[in-house]
Amino acid sequence: MLRGEMIGLRAHTEGDIEILEAELLNDVMTRVRSDSRPWRPVAPGSAGSPYRNATDPATVIRFSAVELATGELAGEAVMFEIDLHNRNARIGLALRPAFRGRRLGTDLVRVLCRYGFEIRGLHRLQVDTLTDNDAMIGAATRAGFVTEGVLRQVGWVNGGFADGLVLSQLATEWRPADPR
Repeated sequence: MLRGEMIGLRAHTEGDIEILEAELLNDVMTRVRSDSRPWRPVAPGSAGSPYRNATDPATVIRFSAVELATGELAGEAVMFEIDLHNRNARIGLALRPAFRGRRLGTDLVRVLCRYGFEIRGLHRLQVDTLTDNDAMIGAATRAGFVTEGVLRQVGWVNGGFADGLVLSQLATEWRPADPR
C-alpha cells in the first residue's frame, strides 16, 4: 500500500468494487461533472461497470483510497492516459459522500504524485476539472499543482456548456513528504 498522512492507495478488492458501485457509479450529479462521457445508468455488478471493465494497465491504473485511521474505503484514485514516451499522465479521484469535505483529497493527490514521480518516473502530471470544482482545485493546488489555463466551454454538463481548468505539476516542482 502507498501511504500518505491520511490516505493509503491499494488495488481494488471485490468488496471495494461493490461499495464504489453502490455509492459512486450512479451518483449522477458527481459523474456528469467528472467524466467527459455522457452519463448512463449502469447496474452494479454488470459488465458495463467501469470498476469491473478491464482497462489497459499500461495506460490506466485504478486504486482504492483507504482512510488510514479507520481502514475504511474512502473512494477511488485513478491515473490515466499514461504516456511513457512523453512521461506524463492525468490523475483524478472520487470520494464517497461520507468522506468529502475532510481534506482527504489533498493527501490523495500527494500520494498519486509520489506514485507518478517516484515509482513510475513520470515528468508531468495533469488535472483536468471544471472551473467551479473548488474541492478538486483546492486539493490539487495544496498538493503543488499550478494552473495552466482555462478551456472555454469544454464540457457539456446538465444541459449547458461549462469551462474547464487545467492544472499540472512537474517532477522538478514536486516536494515529497516523508516516505512511509
